[in-house]
Parts: sequence; C-alpha cells; structure tokens
Amino acid sequence: MNYSFDLHLHSCLSPYGGEAMTPKNISTMCAHAGYDIVALTDYNSCGNSAAFQKACETVGLLAVPGMELCLREDAHVLCLFPDLERALAFDHYVRGKLTDLENNPDIFGPQVLMDENDQVLGQETAFLVGSADIGAYEVVALVEQYGGVAIPSHLDSNSYSLLSNLGLWDPDMGFKLAEVSMDCPDSFYGRPGLETLRFIKGCNAHTIDQIPNQYQIMELPERTAQAVIDWLKK
Repeated sequence: MNYSFDLHLHSCLSPYGGEAMTPKNISTMCAHAGYDIVALTDYNSCGNSAAFQKACETVGLLAVPGMELCLREDAHVLCLFPDLERALAFDHYVRGKLTDLENNPDIFGPQVLMDENDQVLGQETAFLVGSADIGAYEVVALVEQYGGVAIPSHLDSNSYSLLSNLGLWDPDMGFKLAEVSMDCPDSFYGRPGLETLRFIKGCNAHTIDQIPNQYQIMELPERTAQAVIDWLKK
C-alpha cells in the first residue's frame, strides 16, 4: 500500500523548537495534514520519542523513532530506527559523545521533555545543538549496528549539510539516500557526485506552521517502522 510521510520533525526538546511543538500537537497537526508515517528527529536526542509514539497512536499515525545527529563536521544526519528500544540505545551512545557544555535557555530556548499528554516532565540540560564526536565516515556503519539507517539532512542547504560543509560529495562516506528541503530546485540533483544517491524530502519543521500539507509517498507491504527502514535502505 501507499503511505504519505515526512521523516524530519522537531519538538520543543530541540533548541529553537517552538513551544507549541509538543508531542500531542505535532501528531494532531500531522494527522490533519494527511500524513500516515512521521518521525520525530530532535537534535542529538530521542528524549521525546516515546511520548510522540504514544501520541501518534491515538490519531492513527505511525511514528518512526529517530533523531537528527549533529556530526563532528557540524553537519546534520537523520538517524531512524525500527523500534524505540534500539533508538534509545543509540541515544545513550550519542549522549556519551556530546560536549560537557550545558544548554543556555536564554539563548537557545528551553529543551522541554514531555509525556504523550503534553505534561512537562522536565528540561534536558545537555547542549543538544552541539556536535557529537561522531564523524561522517563512521555514522552509516554505526547506525546500522542499531538496525537503523543514516540519511544526510537537507543536503541542498547552505548550512549544516554535509555537502556545504565538506565542499564536495564523497561516495566513500557510504550514504545511499539523502534528504533535501521541500523546495529543492531540480538543478540540484545534477550536481557532480550525487548520481548514485536516492532522495527524499523533509519539512524540518521547528514550529507548527512549518508542517506542510505537502508530502511524499512510500509503498510498503505493511505500515511498520521496520518496513519503513527497509524501504529507505533498498
């Protein structure tokens, strides 16, 4: 069957994430927008993933566990997993690779942890928007150890993308699939080195109004997170 999807959403746990980007609000808005499958990908954390998964279940959505990993190269990569257990195990590994700096809420905003009913559980104090000590040439194999898939974020962007930060695309990094922005120009796909990549688009929403009605379709034998991971890897 065909399923509509977006795999790049941020909650109020992410620095710069809007206060209204709560698990319940995001799931409700995505359901109204016509999505079947979504992923919460907060910076360097799966802290709101369990709450988001439960909130999505109440509105008939499938939530794929994930995060947006901030690499050593100061570029972002979506890391998606077939189940919450392995996502949280990866979260634990990433936590050990983060800087010792703490978040400054006055500059980056509070990093709010919530339950599925949008009740505040606390605030994450780690500096989530900082780079983890994980590099571009190791992340594909690392995420695969947890059963997941690594996808370079907003590859067409001039900031926080592997292409812009490295200045070129090296197939030896091992990525088979990349994400681009919703308004990526057609001319981008013809850039040197990108010929072997598949592409998906992501809204990268940090506020409720950034969740679009525009979406893509994936064909799956069943609507499960494992089926999504298999489709992304094919």
